[in-house]
Order: sequence, then structure tokens, then C-alpha cells
Amino acid sequence: MKKVAYITDPVYLMHDTGAGHPESKFRLEAIEKAVAPLKKSLVEVSPAGVSEALLALVHSPGQIERVMQASAQHQAIDSDTICSAHSYDAARFAAGAGIAAVDGIGQGAFERAFCAVRPPGHHATPVQSMGFCLFNNIAITARYAQQQGYRKIMIIDFDVHHGNGTQDTFYEDDTVFYFSSHQAFAYPGTGLEKERGAFKGEGYTANYPMMPDSGDAEVLDIYTHDLPVHVQAFNPDLILVSAGYDLHESDPLAQLNVTTEGIRKIVQNILRSADVPFVFFLEGGYDEAALGRNVKATLEEMLTIDTV
Repeated sequence: MKKVAYITDPVYLMHDTGAGHPESKFRLEAIEKAVAPLKKSLVEVSPAGVSEALLALVHSPGQIERVMQASAQHQAIDSDTICSAHSYDAARFAAGAGIAAVDGIGQGAFERAFCAVRPPGHHATPVQSMGFCLFNNIAITARYAQQQGYRKIMIIDFDVHHGNGTQDTFYEDDTVFYFSSHQAFAYPGTGLEKERGAFKGEGYTANYPMMPDSGDAEVLDIYTHDLPVHVQAFNPDLILVSAGYDLHESDPLAQLNVTTEGIRKIVQNILRSADVPFVFFLEGGYDEAALGRNVKATLEEMLTIDTV
């Protein structure tokens, strides 16, 4: 059995998006309830909040200041992206979960980690918070990991929405490979197949949009046949995963029909793709009961699957 860290913090519950917002604290509460039977097998870790200097590995000073001010003034950044008094701290601790994961792996405390965080991150660009996301947790972690000696990092994103912020961060970079499967024509409208990177980063972005109503067969074709080719060619030292569970058939914000068993098989294919450390980050997933089941399935595979 692999040593797997489960990284979360009560501060995430303090990020108040308001009544009726789909990205609510109830998501994490559902996850906690669902994964409780696994806790005896997990290494529970509490993150620290990252400094402005670590946020600045990805984000502009102006963006960091806007999030600080929006939180202090209880203002919305846009109609979807809400800040309350504790949002800035929650966002710092969300990024901090990835830092704790990289540090723990480096110290040999565990080999894999699941970061049960909010707010999510993959829509936040280097200059703009958007799409429920304040800072880009996975992008900050990738840059931090490179400071710790990981040369080549692969980011795999199976959220139903394209991670435009993550793609923007690394679009001209040949040291971070961004791989995304997502619903075509959905928010935020990016992630076309022709978007492959630019300059020295050309060929280090791979997008696989799926038509609405696609299900297990379509998504598993991508993770069975396409993903391994990219992983083997890039040969990463570390794989980070944007684990968005809104591709599930029950999700109210999207139109894919992937089952929990399909998600389990996606995770299996990811874990079998390379013999490297893995860090998963919670992104979307807005049917709370299904979200809990899907995260539990992910952790079960992280505990038991060995690389082939």
C-alpha cells in the first residue's frame, strides 16, 4: 500500500461564497464524511498559508492585491468569484496544501498526496482571478516544486471545464506539460485542440475537448491511449493532477455523463502512467454526495495502485 497524504484545513470552510453558490463549504464537508473510513490509512497533514512571495511565483502583484482588498471589503471579483473576510487566507492555505505535499514527498513522509482544498485554482490566470478561483494552486505548486529540484512537471486536468489559467501560466514553457480533457464549448471557452503551446512551449500543451453527453467510453479512450504517449515522451519527474469531479453524470454545471467507475479508471490510468510522485488537487464537482463518493474512489486507487 502506498503512503498517501490527505491535506486539508478548517480555514477552507471559512471561504464564504454566499447562499446558493455551487462552490460552497458543503463540498468539503461531504468529502470529509465520505473519506472518514479511509482516514486510518492516510497520512493527515495540515498546510500552512503561503507567503506573497510564493503567490508571486505565478501571480502579478496587482492580482494579489486585488484578492487581498476584495477579501477585506467582502467584495466579489466577478459574478462567479466571491470573496469574504477569510477568502484571502483560505486561498493562501489552498496553495499551501501543494507546498506541504511537495515538502512531505521530498522528506519521504509519503509518496502521493490529495489536497482537499477550496477555493479551487485552475481558472486563475497570472493576472486575473475568475471562475470560482482566486489563485492557481497547482501552478504555484509546480513552480515551487521546480525550486526544490523537480525539472519536468506534468499537469493533468480532468475537470469538465478547461483550466485556462494553468494553460496560460505555462503556455510558453517547455518544462511544464499541461494535459487537459474537458467538455467542448463550455466555460471558459478555451482548450481547443489547436492550442498546443507557443515559442519554446509549443507541443507542451495537449487539449482533448469532448462533446456534451460524452461518457465513460470517450473519456477513457483519452486516458488509455493518448495520455500514456504524452507521459512517456515528456518523462516527468512529478505529476500534478487537477481533479475536477464535475465531469460526473450527476453534476449540475456540466453535460458529461462520466460515472464514478469511469472516474476510478481515469485515476488508475493516471497513476499507472509513470513511476513518479503524484499530487492531486480538488477543483470542481458540485453534486455534493457524488463528490464525496468520487474523492473516496480516487483515494482508494491512490492507496492501492502501483505503477506498471
